Amino acid sequence: MHRHNSGYERTTRSYRPFEIIYLEKFENRKQARIKEKYLKSGIGKEFLRRLS
Repeated sequence: MHRHNSGYERTTRSYRPFEIIYLEKFENRKQARIKEKYLKSGIGKEFLRRLS
């Protein structure tokens, strides 16, 4: 989060500042990547919009 908000990551620099709106813990990286893919899909983005 600090790297994104400080502008260190070039791909996300223009979207600053970031804030955490959803946090979930996973057993492993594979499960986390599956959830990340869902959240970046259309229905996942709608889920996140309803949270904020």
